Amino acid sequence: MTKNEVIKLLESEGTAQNRKTYGRHGVRGTMFGVSFANLEKLRRTIKTDHALAQGLWETGNHDARVLATMVADPAAFDDRTLEAWVKSLDNPVIADLFSRTVARTRFAKAKVTKWTKAESELVGQVGLNLVGALAMGEALEDAYFEPMLETIERDVHASENRVRNAMIAALIAIGARSASLEKRAVAAAKRIGTVHVDHGETNCKTPDPIPYIRKMRARARARKTPGPRGR
Repeated sequence: MTKNEVIKLLESEGTAQNRKTYGRHGVRGTMFGVSFANLEKLRRTIKTDHALAQGLWETGNHDARVLATMVADPAAFDDRTLEAWVKSLDNPVIADLFSRTVARTRFAKAKVTKWTKAESELVGQVGLNLVGALAMGEALEDAYFEPMLETIERDVHASENRVRNAMIAALIAIGARSASLEKRAVAAAKRIGTVHVDHGETNCKTPDPIPYIRKMRARARARKTPGPRGR
């Protein structure tokens, strides 16, 4: 499918109700309001098409950018393109979806180092999302995440809204990784206390990390493969 064909299809599938819903979640600017169910159908049709993904992203249209994250080839990204895309983020929804794509690239670890220190709230959100994604993988040693816990504990209350939310998600992912990190993450969560996040006019809530960590670890132990690294 060509970019123009996809845009016409997206436009035909958008609804006012979806636009209203996405608006409540912080989406601004141009959008058609296409449901994720319909975007997923399109993804299955297109499969992977990195050139198309780049063209869709460049439109600036929210629905097109969501689809771009779904059909892009993680192996085809270069550093320059990732930096261009992250700088053009304009809402927290696309920031979360972009994070999932970056997590599958070879640049994920390097971008944690850079983006978690960014002044931009949305770039910081992506950086912390990547911490959580890496914590759920197997490639790194537990020691990599110990300084992350210290940073979250030190900075969470002073960070911007979406970064705070991403920090709590990262804290949960790190705590779920292994028995030793569970203890460290739970201790950090107790010292942190309640973290306030404004989710706007939505029903979204930032979870209490301790019950989530313990629930995830209990499930892992029940499977006899505790944590993403089988400990």
